[in-house]
Amino acid sequence: MSLFVKGVHHLNINQTIMAKNLLCCVLFFSTCFISAQIKGHITDQNNEALPFVNILIENTYKGTTSNDDGYYELNITTPNTYTIAYSYLGYKTIKKTVTIQSFPYELDITLIEESVSLNEVVIDADNDPANAIMRQALAKREENLAKINSFKADFYSRGLIKIKDAPKKIMGQEVGDLGGGLDSTRSGIIYLSETISKIQFLSPDKLKEKITASKISGDSNGFSFNSALDVDFNFYKNTISFGNEIISPIANNAFSYYRYKLEGVFYDDRGNLINKISVIPKRKNDPVFSGFIYIVEDQWNIFALELDITGTQARIPMVDVIALQQSFSYSESDDIWALISQSIDFKYALFGIKGEGRFTAVYSNYDFNLGLTRNDFSREIVAYEKEANKKDSIFWNTVRPVPLTLEERTDYIKKDSIQILQESKPYLDSLDRAKNRFKLGNILGYTYQNSHKDYRLGYDIPLTGLQFNTVQGYTVDANLFYTKNYDDYNRFLRASGTLQYGFSEERLRATGTLLYKFNSFSNSFLRLSGGVSTEQFNPSNPISPLVNSISTLFFEDNYIKLYDKSYVALNYSEELFNGFRLYAGLSYERRNALFNTTDQTFFNEKDDVYTSNNPLDISAFGITPFETHHIVKGNITARINFGQEYLSYPDAKYNVGNEDYPTLYLGYETGFGATNSDYNFNQIKASLTQSLSIKDKGRLNYNLKAGTFFNADDIAFMDYQHFNGNQTHISTEGNYTNVFNNLDYYAASTNDSYFEGHLEHDFNGFLLGKLPLLNTLNFNLVVGAHILATPDFKPYQEYSVGIDNIGWGKWRFLRVDYLRSYQSGFQSDAIVFGLKFF
Repeated sequence: MSLFVKGVHHLNINQTIMAKNLLCCVLFFSTCFISAQIKGHITDQNNEALPFVNILIENTYKGTTSNDDGYYELNITTPNTYTIAYSYLGYKTIKKTVTIQSFPYELDITLIEESVSLNEVVIDADNDPANAIMRQALAKREENLAKINSFKADFYSRGLIKIKDAPKKIMGQEVGDLGGGLDSTRSGIIYLSETISKIQFLSPDKLKEKITASKISGDSNGFSFNSALDVDFNFYKNTISFGNEIISPIANNAFSYYRYKLEGVFYDDRGNLINKISVIPKRKNDPVFSGFIYIVEDQWNIFALELDITGTQARIPMVDVIALQQSFSYSESDDIWALISQSIDFKYALFGIKGEGRFTAVYSNYDFNLGLTRNDFSREIVAYEKEANKKDSIFWNTVRPVPLTLEERTDYIKKDSIQILQESKPYLDSLDRAKNRFKLGNILGYTYQNSHKDYRLGYDIPLTGLQFNTVQGYTVDANLFYTKNYDDYNRFLRASGTLQYGFSEERLRATGTLLYKFNSFSNSFLRLSGGVSTEQFNPSNPISPLVNSISTLFFEDNYIKLYDKSYVALNYSEELFNGFRLYAGLSYERRNALFNTTDQTFFNEKDDVYTSNNPLDISAFGITPFETHHIVKGNITARINFGQEYLSYPDAKYNVGNEDYPTLYLGYETGFGATNSDYNFNQIKASLTQSLSIKDKGRLNYNLKAGTFFNADDIAFMDYQHFNGNQTHISTEGNYTNVFNNLDYYAASTNDSYFEGHLEHDFNGFLLGKLPLLNTLNFNLVVGAHILATPDFKPYQEYSVGIDNIGWGKWRFLRVDYLRSYQSGFQSDAIVFGLKFF
C-alpha cells in the first residue's frame, strides 16, 4: 500500500480515492481466487441464507462460521479428502466428504430443519422433565468444568456497530457524520473491526492472548478492542461477568432464579439425544438470562445456548437487549465439548441515538490439557505483535475465517478512501476554515484548531463557573487553553489558565498550568502550575461549589470555608514498574486568611445567620484561623496495585485493574522553610482500598486510612488531616467510601495520629429483587459502616442503609440513604440524597 501511495502522490485527491477504490476491488476479487479454501453458500429449504452456521472438519476443531449472508470460507492448505460437518441450531447436521485436488473448492449446502419432538416424552404438568435434566446438568457442572484444565487455540473476532437515524446535534453539540460512518439518512456503520490471535488458558481464570492481526475500518493506525478476554463467557461457572454478575442457568443456585420447560428433543449427527429447554426468569429484573439451553442427555454437557438479557438485568442502561449464542463441538479423543463459535447481538438507545451491533467469535485448532502452569502466564494478558495493524488485504483475505458481507466490504473500501482524504492537508485546512469561523454562538466558548499540525487553542466561559459564596460573592470563570498532540496522543502538551472574578470581593484571581505527557508506556507526566486561588481548608474539596451556592443562597448555610493561596508547584508521576506508580511534588505557597464580604441570601430566615469564614470557630468574625505565612511543601506517594494486569500495544501499555487484590497508597508529606517555624511539619500516611464482586450477592467496597504527624503541634490549619464530612446531606459521590455523611466538615480535623475506615456493600438487586412488587422497581439495597478515631476525638461511627438505582427507565440518577451516627452513644440521624448526574 505504501508503494501505491508513493506512486500516486502527484494525483489530486479525487484521483487518489478513485485509484485506491479500484485497487481495493482488484485485491479483493483476486485474493478470492488465489486463497487456499473451501467456500460456498449455505441456505435453508426456502433458499434463505443461514448466518452463523458452524462448519468443521470432522474430528477436529478446525472450522469457521457463515457470515450474515450465509457465505463461508474454510481455509485449507493441503489437497486431500475431507469430511466437513455443517451444523446449525434448529437444523439437521449435514456431513459432506469431498476429495480436493485444487483450490478454491466451492461447496454450497442446503440445511433441512430439525424436527424437535415431544412425542416420546411424558410431560407432568406439576413437574416438567426439564427440571430433572437441569438438576443432572447442575450435578455434573463442576466435573464438566474441570475437564478443561488448560488449552491453546486460535481466536478470531469481528465487531460491528451500526447507528440508525442519528440526530444532528446532542445537547447542542454537532454530531457530524462520525468519520464517514453516516449516510444521508443519518444511519450506517460506526465501528467495524477484526482481530486474529492465539490464546492460552489455565483453569480457573488465567487467559493470555497474543494478537497477530488487528484491523479497524477507516483507521489504519488503530487497534481493535475486540479480544478474547472481553468475550470469555463460561456458563459452567456460577456467574458470568456481563456488565453485572449474571446467574448461569446451571449455577448451583439456578433454581432460585429460573423456571425450566422442556421444549423438545432431537438427535445430533453422533446419535446424542439433545434436550431443548426454555430458560425462564422467575423475576424479570434479576441478573438472569432468558431463552434456550441445549443439554446433551447422559453426558449433561451444554450443546448450545440461545440466551437473551436486557440492559436492566445486566446493569447496562443504554442497552435494550443483548442476545448471546454459543455452539459447542465434541472431540472423541479428548472427551470434551468445546466452544467453537459465539455471537453477541445487541440493540441500544441513548440521547435519541438508536442502533445495533454484533460481535462474532470463532475458536479453532484447540490443544487441550497441555500441562500449562501459572509460570506460563504473567501480568501481561493481551499483547499485540509489532505490525499487527499493518496487515494488507491479501493477508486478511487469506486468513479471515468468516468472509465479509457486502456491507462490510463496502465499509472498508469507503472508509479507507475517506481516511486518505481526511488526512490530506487540503482537506484538513478546509475543515479548519469551516470550524474556525467565529459565530454568535461562540461568545461563551471558541476553539481555533489546526488539524494538520494537531493543535487547538481557545477559551471557555462555563455556566457552572457562575457560583456564590460569602467570601467572594458571585463568581464567574473564564478558561483559556492550548493543546498540542504528538504521536497519536502518546505525547502531548496541555497549557491552561483560569481567571476568576469575585464580585463582592472585587478581586480577580488567575491560575495557570503546563502539563506534558512523555509516553504511553510508563504514562509519565510533568506538571508545572501556579497562580492565586481560593482553596478549601480540606484539599479534598468535600463541598461542591454548586451545592454550596444553593445551600448558601436558599438556606443561609455557608458551609464552605476558604483561604487565599499564591503558589507555584511542580509535580511528576510515573509508573516505575508494573503496578507501582510514584507521585512526587514540590510547591512554594503563600497563605492568607479571608473573611466574609457579603450577607446576601434569597431567603433570610429570622433565626438563622451566616457563620464566619473561620473553620476553627464559626462565630469568630474578623478573627483569622492562622497568620499569613510562606511555606515550602513536598510530598511523595507510592501507589501499589497488587496483581495489576495489563495490555501491551506496540506504542502503549494499558493497565487493567484486578479486583482480587487491593490497592495500597503509602505517602510522606512535609512542610519546611515556613516564615513561622511552628508551621513546619511531617506526616506519613497509608490507605488500602478495594472493590470486589461477591458474585450474585453484589459488590463490596472498602477504604482504610491511617497516618501520623511529627513535630506538628502548632501547624497551620490547612495542613491538618481533614476528613470528608457532609452537612448539606446532598452527595454527588458514586459511593460513600470516602465520606462521613453526618459529620461536620472540620469537627475531627487533627495534627496527630488518626484512623478512618469505610465499608459499603451494594446488594445490586440480590435482596430487593426477590420481594414482590419491589422487584419491579429495580432498586438496589446498599448498607454501609464508617469509623473515625483520633487521640482527641472519641471513636465516631456511622451506619447507613439506602436505596440506589432510583429513577425510571434508563435514567437512574438518585440514591437515598438513612444513617445514624454514634459517638459515646447515639448522636443523630439523617437522610442523605445522592445525585449521579453531576
